[in-house]
Amino acid sequence: MSIFNRPHYTSEITNFIEELRQKKPTLEAEQRAGRALLWDKQLDRSQLDEYGEARVPQQPYVYQTRSD
Repeated sequence: MSIFNRPHYTSEITNFIEELRQKKPTLEAEQRAGRALLWDKQLDRSQLDEYGEARVPQQPYVYQTRSD
């Protein structure tokens, strides 16, 4: 049998995902809406700059008490 004439293989996981997409066609839109809700945020660059300026540098060894 030639490698070009073999039947096309799909894994169980691929079959499951394709079946899930057929059963619930709105799945991808719901996933995108959930991602937008939690992750896709507009950041205010001026606030990020202020946060960076207000940051206190960490000591080289965190658990050592200051001697000054």
